[in-house]
Amino acid sequence: MPAPILVDLKFNSETVARILKTVFADRGSINLADPATRGRDLAGLDYALLWKPDADLFERAPDLRVIFSGGAGVDSFMTLPGLPEVPIVRFVDRSLTDRMSEWVVMQCLMHLRGQTEHDRLQRRREWGRQVAPEACELTVGVMGLGVLGQDAVTKLKVMGFNVIGWSRTAKAIDGIETFDAGALDVFLGKTDILVGLLPLTPETTGFYNLDLFSKLRQGGALGRPVFLNAGRGKSQVEADIVTAVERGVLGGASLDVFEVEPLPENSPLWALENVFITPHDAAASEENALFRHVETQIARFERGESLQYVVDRSLGY
Repeated sequence: MPAPILVDLKFNSETVARILKTVFADRGSINLADPATRGRDLAGLDYALLWKPDADLFERAPDLRVIFSGGAGVDSFMTLPGLPEVPIVRFVDRSLTDRMSEWVVMQCLMHLRGQTEHDRLQRRREWGRQVAPEACELTVGVMGLGVLGQDAVTKLKVMGFNVIGWSRTAKAIDGIETFDAGALDVFLGKTDILVGLLPLTPETTGFYNLDLFSKLRQGGALGRPVFLNAGRGKSQVEADIVTAVERGVLGGASLDVFEVEPLPENSPLWALENVFITPHDAAASEENALFRHVETQIARFERGESLQYVVDRSLGY
């Protein structure tokens, strides 16, 4: 019988344990959330499915052949000691992609239609009508043009927004004006709503800061630009977001990811008007879809076919 799959997912432990009873039937699994696995020998295992794994995981499991991430990103374990030189596969799935685009479109629309002002008037029981700009009057700039970014671009266009895209290296997308690293300032100067979907790398850590916000287009249809981030929390400088909103450099923000999670109770972000906060659930990994993805990739690998969605280690995503 094949060796079991090593699972170290810092998700809802009860949900993971329940689903693991019905998946990987041909080989079984070792769920490190189970206290019974404490101290178990992990040598000889071929595959690991990970999200924020224990720091000593790779020292305990030295024989891995493929590592699967429990999410679209891989930054939760790329710097752990002993990371083996084996393929690392990101989680890419229709459900994950659709959920992210839902969040992006919803947040853009809430800022477009002035939802915080509607909420304020509702609490005061006032009938205060607003005339919002049309979507076509705004340019949404999407940073990160991978699977998630390209789907968000497509769905924002369906809603009528003018959409442009940015990625570190040039990408061509039909019907979309795109920019690369050398044209960052030009991209920012055209953008009314900035959508952050970048992976976390050394280059993107602290990337969204006051200097960057100050380069966004001022005086557009919204008056002041808006920042949305559903990529990685450590790519933003939260003190700078607070400063930018308070000074009027930003007219608002929508944040699903944070430097520290859960967001501390004393964070000033909680109290800022026109800032929407969601608890890193814009596109939470759905466990059944995740396990199906891993089973599909293992089957490809063992048939001698190439794995899909393999991380380029030189880029970090």
